[in-house]
Amino acid sequence: MEQQPKIQGFSKQNKIWTRDFLFICFANFFVFLGFQMTLPTIPLFVKELGGSDQMVGVIVGIFTFSALLIRPYAGHALETKGRRFVYMAGLSMFVLSVGAFAFAASMVLLIIIRMLQGIGWGFSTTAGGTIATDLIPPKRRGEGMGYFGLSGNIALAFGPALGLTLAGIIPFSHLFLICAAFGFIALLFSSKIRYKAVEESPHKTQTMKLDIFEKTALQPSILLFFITVAFGGIATFLPLHAMEQNVSGIQLYFLFFAIFLMLSRTFAGKLYDRKGHIYIFLPGSLLVFVSMLLLSWLPNTATLLLAASLFGLGFGGLQPALQAWAVDRAPDNRKGMANATFFSSFDLGVGIGAVVFGQIASYYSYGAIYLASAGSVVAAVIIYIFLVLKVLKG
Repeated sequence: MEQQPKIQGFSKQNKIWTRDFLFICFANFFVFLGFQMTLPTIPLFVKELGGSDQMVGVIVGIFTFSALLIRPYAGHALETKGRRFVYMAGLSMFVLSVGAFAFAASMVLLIIIRMLQGIGWGFSTTAGGTIATDLIPPKRRGEGMGYFGLSGNIALAFGPALGLTLAGIIPFSHLFLICAAFGFIALLFSSKIRYKAVEESPHKTQTMKLDIFEKTALQPSILLFFITVAFGGIATFLPLHAMEQNVSGIQLYFLFFAIFLMLSRTFAGKLYDRKGHIYIFLPGSLLVFVSMLLLSWLPNTATLLLAASLFGLGFGGLQPALQAWAVDRAPDNRKGMANATFFSSFDLGVGIGAVVFGQIASYYSYGAIYLASAGSVVAAVIIYIFLVLKVLKG
């Protein structure tokens, strides 16, 4: 009997939803849930301890810069020590540091703990993205990374709102212990994954000393940097901006953002696989730009939720497309370093945004933060057009 041909996209080799892919998605969901619950509540905690807007920026910035500095080492460790070691070590450090927030009673101690949290976050997120890359068929990488990103986005749908709600009814110490518990659940899932064996580079001894990024991932990573500057302004100062404007619904902002971000993930990855990044980047950037202008204006809750929806659609398409672009061009033994480069640019954008925006908020207003964010998006579009024209001329 003649064997029936397998339908393209549904063969075993092209299957995305495997046991291990489900486990990495569950692990990613729970660590992001714990993280997202702290995202809007850390600035409030800093204020409760007597910190200023500048200190809020420093506390957020020190976290992202710690993650940024550790990512190159994380990328190397993924290729030398293995995925399991890096991922579980990062998750363990994240759990311990978030739990330690419950006992932070001074700014100095909070800064130290945030540095440790940033290191754990740098290890775990770099490893998580690389493990997902290992498990996704190359021909469906854009689609698969979109699904993987959904696990973090679902956490985003509930995490900030849950964190803000709990912060209003329980002490911050209890809140942070709950966040740490979610990280521990992620650690349990990570222990069940069957990890890909590491293939060492024949040039390992030459690349370990000065190699701090993957050059094939630089272009999408630079673009991500300018986009995530805007993200830094939202994650750090939006709850304070809404309070100053007497606009309610900040919990709903994060819910709407996550819903529309998940919506974009259902089609943006497939569009990237079929058409390329040009069909994703410009429309996505336009949506983010308009969202920033709306947040700068922010007259009422309706505007807040419209901005959330537009930002979710735009960023939800941009992030997985840029990540797939960064990883696609890297050699097999450099996927970990490509992810490290990509996430480093994310951290750098959020960190620089938080520190700079802390100064802008102090000297001008919270609304000025989002005008500056819109300018950063314009810079990303200009760079992208330059890169595309360079390719066309080449």
